[in-house]
Amino acid sequence: MDITEENVHGKWKEFILTNDHGMSVSILNFGGIITNMIVPDKYGKCENIVLGYNNYADYENNTNYLGAQIGRVASRIKDGSFHLNGSHYELAKNEGTHHLHGGPNGFHQIIWESGTHQSEHEVNLVLTHTSKHLENGYPGNLDISVTYTLNNSNELTLNYQAASDHDTPVALTNHTYFNLSGDMTDTVHNHRVQFDSRYFAELDEELIPTGKLIETTDTPFDFRNGRLLGDGLKSETTQQIIAGNGYDHYVMFGSEKAVTVSENNSGRTMKIHTNAPGVVLYTANGLDEGLKLNEGLSQKYAGVCFEAQPHPAALHHEGFPNVILQTEEKYHSYIKYSFE
Repeated sequence: MDITEENVHGKWKEFILTNDHGMSVSILNFGGIITNMIVPDKYGKCENIVLGYNNYADYENNTNYLGAQIGRVASRIKDGSFHLNGSHYELAKNEGTHHLHGGPNGFHQIIWESGTHQSEHEVNLVLTHTSKHLENGYPGNLDISVTYTLNNSNELTLNYQAASDHDTPVALTNHTYFNLSGDMTDTVHNHRVQFDSRYFAELDEELIPTGKLIETTDTPFDFRNGRLLGDGLKSETTQQIIAGNGYDHYVMFGSEKAVTVSENNSGRTMKIHTNAPGVVLYTANGLDEGLKLNEGLSQKYAGVCFEAQPHPAALHHEGFPNVILQTEEKYHSYIKYSFE
């Protein structure tokens, strides 16, 4: 096990966590961004399986949120506003009239405080930050920590903790784009995905949840028996056309909060375990094309995101898991990525 630190882009630090089996994860203190994730394939060949920019400077305007930590609240908040405890809050609007992924100065755009720890069986990077009262419009001083832990079982775990001195919405997640093939010139059409998907949130033309939760049965959103992403990407349902001919939807878990993703050519399988109530499945339908990435130019469907989180549609609609962190509560969520 090892953890090293490098200065990059003249002002950031990049931490490289490495285990004894050829897996490594590279993380910036800027945005908590995962820039590389090296994982062996079925032949033992180690390749990068996440999308990242070739030039570190491109992360400064990371409108695709490649690899970034997202907060205070992931996903879109309708009209960039909400009511809480009798008060009205206006948030920074960075997608038309709406608020997306914490706003223009969200957690993907800050330099986090950092600390490391190493033991025989795992290495840890801890990033911390205090988001000030009314920053981007949110109430409360919010203390956050994100701990990245890599062990010798080829498991990367992200542990989120937070506390606030005001009641405030919190829904933290990571926005890494995965491509298990290790060939970033390939798309994710041949990635097979399986999870206990029970309901998905219907979207309007601006990708804002309407408040309606639709059963996944007999839809492209039913992954309970597993399906290739390509099958859904070929679908011409209204919901997928709205999302740019793909997935960009919040899907709620049933009893099992886990996702299994596999890619046959490489033989890689990734299992995601979380305590989040659902996941935003995003197949990079809106990924800007022609960006200079580590492995070549970006293209539509070049990666897939599994943004495990509660959803801020709860601020405007019933039926969605709560996103309000009370002052007397401690926020804790985790996402664990296991590779075989």
